Amino acid sequence: MKVVFTKRQLKHDPQTFFVSGSIVDHPEKPERAARLLAAALKSGLVAEEPRDAARPLLERLHTPRYLHYLENIFPRWQRIAGGSAEVIPGIHPDRRDCGYPLSAAGQAGFHHADLSSPINGDTWESALWSAHGAAHAAGLVLAGERSAYALSRPPGHHAARDYCAGFCYLANCGVAAEALLAGHRRVAVLDVDVHHGNGTQDVFYARGDVLTISMHADPARFYPFFWGHADETGSGDGEGCNLNLPLPRGTGDDDYLRVLDGAIDRIAEFGAGALVVALGLDAYEGDPLRGFAITRQGFARIGRRIGELGLPTVLIQEGGYLSDELGLNLSAALEGFMETHGG
Repeated sequence: MKVVFTKRQLKHDPQTFFVSGSIVDHPEKPERAARLLAAALKSGLVAEEPRDAARPLLERLHTPRYLHYLENIFPRWQRIAGGSAEVIPGIHPDRRDCGYPLSAAGQAGFHHADLSSPINGDTWESALWSAHGAAHAAGLVLAGERSAYALSRPPGHHAARDYCAGFCYLANCGVAAEALLAGHRRVAVLDVDVHHGNGTQDVFYARGDVLTISMHADPARFYPFFWGHADETGSGDGEGCNLNLPLPRGTGDDDYLRVLDGAIDRIAEFGAGALVVALGLDAYEGDPLRGFAITRQGFARIGRRIGELGLPTVLIQEGGYLSDELGLNLSAALEGFMETHGG
């Protein structure tokens, strides 16, 4: 199996994160990708640089104004007298159907759902190449490889059609799923990150060709709070094609695997021809965010169970924050997956 990654993804280096009323050091650092890449290579994956392939896919998933904002906001922000070193919003609208502002400050408020995703001079390049990696990995699978792993950093499953959130700027899993539809009538996205994949849900919510399933800590008391509830099932053509499986905080291996079995049954029922896995590692018992209590052995079991589906699969890196075990957890998940998937 190949790991798709480019050093361009390391350039984005956010400095601050506003959480629970405090400004703290941003946890989504370039070192995450360096550790994950080393672990993937140690597990026997072969590194491959992505080609420029994502832009047409992104234009199907995100609004034109949002892509224009991401690509151009930083130089505009620098012209604001007394502006901060990073683009950070100071106001948010109370709904999405309001007027669209012309000012940089107003657009920042409109296109950021929270204060976790600052934009600096390198953010667009890194985010774009992260999406290119997802598209490239999907291309490898379309060309006949059984599976591929996109080390997508910055991550993407909180990025919606028209806004960024949760350290995420572009819908990497969405890019992979959209690419796979070129060779498959139906595609499933299975999100095993500890947080709900609200961005992926938003992108595909009214579509019937992509099944989105997210297993995550119950948003009643956990980020992203407003999305990820069990009654969110899709709309229009997508009715019944969005499955949220909120779980109690502290959920461990055995309980998690039982719910995963149900998610895999739903993928089989849907008739997906290919699978995208949002591979979050922040469900780990020692992760700084403390949502679930999945062990290293649990990640291996999760990987094996997903591999048993036998579908052409693109694994997309999502969460998992700096800890001594980060790389070990990735290796456990990848090796478990390859053990039963065979590729």
